[in-house]
Amino acid sequence: MAARARTLVIGPYPNERARAARPPAAAQSAGAQLRDHQARLDEAVGLARAIDLTIVRALLSPVSAIRPASWFGKGKVAELAAIVAEEDISLVVMDCALSPVQQRNLERELRCKVIDRTGLILEIFGRRAHTREGALQVELAHLEYQRSRLVRSWTHLERQRGGFGFLGGPGETQIEADRRMIRDRMARIERELDQVRRTRGLHRRNRQRAPWPTVAFVGYTNAGKSTLFNRLTKAGVMAEDMLFATLDPTARMIGLPRGARAILSDTVGFISDLPTMLVAAFRATLEDVTSADIILHVRDISHPDTEAQAADVTAILAGLGVGGREGPRIIEVWNKADLLDPAGRRRLENRAANAPADSRPVLVSGLTGEGVDALLAAIEERMAGGRAVYRVTLDPGRGADISWLHEEAEVLDRRIDGDGQVVMAVRIAAEKEPRLLRRISNARLVRGPEADSRPAAPSPARRRGDWSPWSGPAA
Repeated sequence: MAARARTLVIGPYPNERARAARPPAAAQSAGAQLRDHQARLDEAVGLARAIDLTIVRALLSPVSAIRPASWFGKGKVAELAAIVAEEDISLVVMDCALSPVQQRNLERELRCKVIDRTGLILEIFGRRAHTREGALQVELAHLEYQRSRLVRSWTHLERQRGGFGFLGGPGETQIEADRRMIRDRMARIERELDQVRRTRGLHRRNRQRAPWPTVAFVGYTNAGKSTLFNRLTKAGVMAEDMLFATLDPTARMIGLPRGARAILSDTVGFISDLPTMLVAAFRATLEDVTSADIILHVRDISHPDTEAQAADVTAILAGLGVGGREGPRIIEVWNKADLLDPAGRRRLENRAANAPADSRPVLVSGLTGEGVDALLAAIEERMAGGRAVYRVTLDPGRGADISWLHEEAEVLDRRIDGDGQVVMAVRIAAEKEPRLLRRISNARLVRGPEADSRPAAPSPARRRGDWSPWSGPAA
């Protein structure tokens, strides 16, 4: 697809009558139902501009009945053909999912190239993929999409005579040969992606053994994930005001306020009506999301369709098996606070303050850094939900143990008692508890989500203490 091609973007959205007549399988996404037609058309224009197409016109063309032959009726097709000829259009983008027959018929009547929403998104992904893994994933999705459209390339080789099997004409033979080549190529790509998945799984197991908790960004495309990622990690990931600016995943280490560390992963953005073939092709990448300890759902809270975008992301996460009972590991991040007016900011701050503690969003600006400290604290607090707090007493000369606690645990409080001993309250991950208890024999459990239900242990190290690290100021 040539850059700068003169492009007509059409929003052929079903009106209320058409939506009522469509079967359940053709229902719109949750987010699409919340958007008005103009907002959906604006998003389609943004997608087209993401690959440097020249948008000559963008028009809404609601339909009351979707025609199986060309989506529109004959009168509307003739009207569009006149616009194409008058404006010297070389590409028409239909913001819907066209069947191969509809696409072929529209191209014949409009006398120019026609692509649908799926083809446009695949084109964007093809241009954005820079890593070997990303290129393979996009190619697999492209081949899956093109497989059903091969007949469009061979209309001049239609079957010459009736019959079946080896009696078929040359056109049928050529199409089948082409389909076999596509199937073979898809099989090779899937084998390579299987190796990618095994490698990613190995990396995940290595991270779990480290062990550092993992935090994954998800969100609608252009919600500001990469800008916020750069703010937190200083990674220099490409961040532009453009749909699908980021495609290849990136992971970096971040430090949390109390000294703990975590691995932060930036992922591809989601979008309404994301082609299912792309979700399938990118499952190796999306596995990093499903296995993350904390998921940051980044929203462009200044966008007029932020609720619709959030609904689409939630639906895609649910399709990946994330959500529902796993809700507590999802933190909503309301990004782009710098674009809010004072009244809108106050309204959102009040809404966030009144939300339950386990689902309270964090208002931030990846551009200015506002709210980043609160976000890091929220990540740390959410991670600490399944961790126990221990009291340890150490001689000041045991510097190695004190250093180990600062590196491997969260130091909540530290003081010097009357005997000159260092008394610390530390919160530690469950997998590190055995090392703590082996290293410091007088460690005593003082608080934990399972402290009341844990059976009494014979060792003093497992006895509940009666001291609270929050009873006074730290030394």
